[in-house]
Amino acid sequence: MSDLILHHYPASPFSEKVRLILGAKKLAWKSVHIPMVMPKPDVLALTGGYRRTPFLQIGADIYCDTALICDVLEHRQPLPSLYPAAEKGVARIVAQWADSTLFWAAMAYSLQPKGAASMWEGAPPEALKAFAADRGAMSQGMTRLRPADATGAYKSYLRRIAHMLEQNDFLLGDAPCVADFAVYHPLWFTRHRTPAVADIFQATPVVLDWMDRMAALGHGVSEKMSATDAIAVAKASTPAVHPDDHFQNDHGIDLGSRIGIAAESFGLEVTEGELVAATRTQLTLRRVDERAGTVHVHFLRAGYVMRAVA
Repeated sequence: MSDLILHHYPASPFSEKVRLILGAKKLAWKSVHIPMVMPKPDVLALTGGYRRTPFLQIGADIYCDTALICDVLEHRQPLPSLYPAAEKGVARIVAQWADSTLFWAAMAYSLQPKGAASMWEGAPPEALKAFAADRGAMSQGMTRLRPADATGAYKSYLRRIAHMLEQNDFLLGDAPCVADFAVYHPLWFTRHRTPAVADIFQATPVVLDWMDRMAALGHGVSEKMSATDAIAVAKASTPAVHPDDHFQNDHGIDLGSRIGIAAESFGLEVTEGELVAATRTQLTLRRVDERAGTVHVHFLRAGYVMRAVA
């Protein structure tokens, strides 16, 4: 069975979401650290365009977006489940809210000047400027909350999260599910990466207790791997086979067509290749890279758009 290779960097909140899931499922994984900002030549050799963090590599298969990575890890290790049967629908909906609405409120609050100063303390000014320019380019066209607006929203969301924890150790019961991991990671960013503004949690101590329980899950067993070695793994591997009997053609684009896939918002870089699978929930394209060889890059339907490329 091919290794799980997570391409991430330590300060990435979405990476923390996946790292904790790996810990909860007690999975071993290889850790490839990637740059926080462009250029990312080793990333693009594998993804072809997608540059959000993290992404998961299994051999020559590249999985983009943490919601998809959750499904992949659930298939790899079904227990403990991210999607308990009785709460499967609500767990996914809460996770989607957390990865979008809650995340952006938390980022706008956390990266106000006081928080950003604590995050970048000791770093050269050029690093902060590069980060701001990079994320500005990724978020072109998005409506961004101002810190004052984000503060009120974030406080409201924390109170609602606290209400969910009044009777349970975790958000939907006595064990963590995908909702917990999705809600946790933006709060983790505030608490651990911008501690100068982490006093927002003082009004909801039950949330802090829950965060401690989440952190105790750990990150599993990881082993460092270089990006060069990860690319070599891809080149030496063959992508998984996708049966065409599950083809769901919502776009009127046939298998084998040249297509481009991009996120709906934030990080709109397009990945181009040959459409090799379109299931109920996923889109997969094949691309060939000089360094990585033939790879399959996988996306969720939800949150991504696909177009034919002439």
